[in-house]
Amino acid sequence: MDIFSATVMLFLIMDPLGNLPIFASILRHIDPAKRRKVLIRELLFALAIMMLFLYAGEAILTFLNLRPESVSIAGGIILFLIALKMIFPQPGGVVGLAAGEEPFIVPMAIPLMAGPSILATLILLAHTDSSRMSDWTIALVLSWAASAVILMFYQLFTRLLGEKGLTAVERLMGMVLVMISVQMLLDGLSDYFNKVA
Repeated sequence: MDIFSATVMLFLIMDPLGNLPIFASILRHIDPAKRRKVLIRELLFALAIMMLFLYAGEAILTFLNLRPESVSIAGGIILFLIALKMIFPQPGGVVGLAAGEEPFIVPMAIPLMAGPSILATLILLAHTDSSRMSDWTIALVLSWAASAVILMFYQLFTRLLGEKGLTAVERLMGMVLVMISVQMLLDGLSDYFNKVA
């Protein structure tokens, strides 16, 4: 996997367009003068958490004594389930904050930006090829920056795309993510059977 492929995959998993309505709902109850500051802080928290998992991922897998094939198969399954939720969204919103209460790490940084699927994928990348950590770091920073730009201008994107446009884009991203997840699953199964044979 090259840097561009990794960047696109991480961007799709972060799903900034899918998160737009949720971020807008949370920020609506915060003082307008503080919204941008709160959003920047939460985005930086999310980046720090993702970096931690990227660099500590190899140590975690070594400690748990997991093989690369099992991580690839598990990652493919997780991504597939996330993609299905993007294509077939379930009703329900964010667990509420009191009106005017600022989010702090939860729910904006975790789990909206740095959710279980992105953290599992970062661990998988680190375990797959730990010699390319600089490539994975660049991919993570690029995908985070693209997501951050979309979320920073959430009002503009919401107006431009509208409710139906956001839904359509999220479902399209979900379809691409399904294909990536199936490829990860097939790669893991192929590696496993090649080692067993």
